[in-house]
Amino acid sequence: MKYKIFGRRTGLRVSELALGAGNFGTRWGHGAERAEAKKVFDAYVEAGGNFIDTADSYQFGESEELVGDFIAADRDYFVLATKYTLGTTATDGISRTGNSRKNMVRSVEGSLKRLKTDRIDLYWAHFADGVTPMEEIVRAFDDLVRSGKILYAGLSNFPAWRISRADLLAELRGWAPIAGIQISEAWAAS
Repeated sequence: MKYKIFGRRTGLRVSELALGAGNFGTRWGHGAERAEAKKVFDAYVEAGGNFIDTADSYQFGESEELVGDFIAADRDYFVLATKYTLGTTATDGISRTGNSRKNMVRSVEGSLKRLKTDRIDLYWAHFADGVTPMEEIVRAFDDLVRSGKILYAGLSNFPAWRISRADLLAELRGWAPIAGIQISEAWAAS
């Protein structure tokens, strides 16, 4: 496995290939049972992988629960990334979804419990909700970095102009930088 420095403003070393854990669990009615997910995880680690990506919404929280169990024996070896925005159930309402500071704080606390850790290495806003100002998102990320609950922040599936604005706001105001962006093909095509 090869390793790279994550982003342009970090010294974080990650494996070139990340393990996406979106199908770890079966609460969506499909996916990998615990034993199958563990085999995938073990093969990835055996190949030298250290970068795990999940989200609070994946398998309605079960993905984070399984990842938390799998990394517990050697938490410091792994670079743990998770996302928030969608909530953890199919019926989460407006106060439990979106990118607001309220939802971000609620979501990070839930993720920390499910992942059984005291910090998240990389915390992503999963996608733009269309209403939350970038100032609110970036400032809330900065607060979480300063509190030690997250180490780095990133934006997933955000339009380029919003990413640019967030990066500039963080730099001008001395807030924690946006360490990375994530773009899925499904979002890029729409």
